[in-house]
Amino acid sequence: MATFRLQGSKVLAVTMTGDAVKAKNGSMVAYDGQMAFKKMSGGGEGLRGMVARRLTGEQMEVMEVRGQGTCWFADRASEINLVQLHGDKLYVEASNLLCTDAGLRTGTTFTGLRGGATGNGLFTTTVEGTGQAAIMSDGPAVVLRVTPQYPLSVDPGAYIAHQGNLQQHFQSGVTFRTFLGEGGGEAFQIRFEGDGLVYVQPSERNTIGGDV
Repeated sequence: MATFRLQGSKVLAVTMTGDAVKAKNGSMVAYDGQMAFKKMSGGGEGLRGMVARRLTGEQMEVMEVRGQGTCWFADRASEINLVQLHGDKLYVEASNLLCTDAGLRTGTTFTGLRGGATGNGLFTTTVEGTGQAAIMSDGPAVVLRVTPQYPLSVDPGAYIAHQGNLQQHFQSGVTFRTFLGEGGGEAFQIRFEGDGLVYVQPSERNTIGGDV
């Protein structure tokens, strides 16, 4: 299995010994050794995945990188977080996914109103299996713990990803900025309940409710 490590907070180094990873198209910034690059259609999920992504609008352009040596990845100076999966599933916006072990399975899933609120569509990308994934954020990501005793409400504009046994509930009516009189339009929140982790970024993103 490939070895993932961060160099600083904005560059991912992946060392391979004949194995492979899937990475966002165009994210390779340097490599040593012998590497082969192959563009993959449908997010690397074959014809069925290509059709599903076209229908859902959750587009993801990826390449397979295979070889012996180290490859470095980065994208628009985004901050990078490493996520270790142990047979569980990661839910992440396609635009925030940088690189995964080739053995991890990717797909799409329905998010309901959460996707509509964030402006990212009604579907999101899933990553499942055992291995590592690298996700990106605009600014250093914060990893927040959710437990049955302590549910979490998240501003949709800050949401990146989540993992674990979590249930999502869509809420309307108020956001953190509403208290300051700065909210515009209708306000939305995502409420997470259960046991797991939620990744958020310290930046704003336009949603159908305006800047939240």
